[in-house]
Amino acid sequence: QKDPETPKKEQLSVKKLRVVLFALCSSTEQAAQHFRNPPRRIRRWLRRFQAFHDDRAEPSEGKYLSLEAEEKLAEWVLTQREQQLPVNEETLFQKATKIGRSLDGGFKISYEWAVRFMLRHHLSTHTRRGVSHPLPKEIQGNAGAFIEFVQRQIHAQELPCSMIAAVDEISLFLDAEILGNDERRKENALQTVGNGEPWCELVLTVLADGSVLPALVISRGHLPSPAAIPDSILLESKENGCDDDEIMELWAARVWRKHAECRGSSKGMLVLDCHRTHLSEEVLAVLSAAGTLPAVIPAGCSSRIQPLDVCVKRSLKNFLQKKWKERIKELKDPDSSALLQLLLGWLGEALEILGKNCRELIRKSFLIASVLPGARSASPRRNGDEQEELICAMEERLKIPKSRESSPEFPGNDDQGDPEILHRLFEGESEAESFYGFEEADLELMEI
Repeated sequence: QKDPETPKKEQLSVKKLRVVLFALCSSTEQAAQHFRNPPRRIRRWLRRFQAFHDDRAEPSEGKYLSLEAEEKLAEWVLTQREQQLPVNEETLFQKATKIGRSLDGGFKISYEWAVRFMLRHHLSTHTRRGVSHPLPKEIQGNAGAFIEFVQRQIHAQELPCSMIAAVDEISLFLDAEILGNDERRKENALQTVGNGEPWCELVLTVLADGSVLPALVISRGHLPSPAAIPDSILLESKENGCDDDEIMELWAARVWRKHAECRGSSKGMLVLDCHRTHLSEEVLAVLSAAGTLPAVIPAGCSSRIQPLDVCVKRSLKNFLQKKWKERIKELKDPDSSALLQLLLGWLGEALEILGKNCRELIRKSFLIASVLPGARSASPRRNGDEQEELICAMEERLKIPKSRESSPEFPGNDDQGDPEILHRLFEGESEAESFYGFEEADLELMEI
């Protein structure tokens, strides 16, 4: 009798591979909306791809990118995401072609190769276990050196947890065309990656003692007249937006200086990304006056060693997206001011929950990111387990519904014998769609 949980070991069509690649680059939900296919079907295709390639050798030598070239491409994907720039089929293939020409004298691009590449280097956006995955070799060395430096400084300077901070930005992009002209897709008008100028910038700051500092919100254009801005939010408006220097100068003056003065501490440390936080002389002057050492995370490492990336940013993005989808279809022709007022309310609600109910989760984020001495477990798998547990706990407190997107990314060949990972992979899933009485072969006829 056929086991419905066993994926068929056959290659996917080019059309299906394209859908799977889209899901790995963005999310299964976005792929489902873009290609008008149920998320469950897309996940089944991904499982089938994995099953087909489990016991097959790599493509013949010279046909695809070398390991060295793939490592450079993986570094590019990681740095793109740090800058909240989109990684998609077009940008991935363009970059792969450029790297291939410079290192290998050209190579054959295919969707099969692209999906294998994304899985082999753990680049799926689905993963909730990023800290357990190895980085490309050069980036891994930079990450190790950064962790050693940070932990040594914390120990040598005896820095208090209340003065060890992580700061990062979330950019929100608003697609006015979708918002104004497409009722069916309104819920997709707000995104956290994009090209061009963002609608809003949110600057988040958390401390190693679990505290959350006020969030700085920078809006383009004229401000509305909010009846009440939550105490946890500092609002700025710039007609033409702000560059990274200006954002950090505002943050240093309005958030960090006030915190350092209140603490009366002589020394501190600030963990921040290299891409989105340019340190101008004004910013360095504020940090110096507060005795704060900037610890700049090397490019490509943020997904592993930025405490905010361990669970806070992901959970907050999901919370804001959930709120947006719940409300946006009710609003008729909302203007930017009305939407900003809603955003401020949602953000204030989330920050209150994080500050009151998630302090221990934020503290653990610094440990899992290896910022604090004596932090990580020796086992990458255990670190991944802890990160997944943190995300689940934070989303539960933020009342974010569980979805299949919470599943870890599909494992590579090295993980196939691990029953724990396979259990997580297939838990709650049936290989057949929700059409009682139909066999898998019958359902295939309905697929693209």
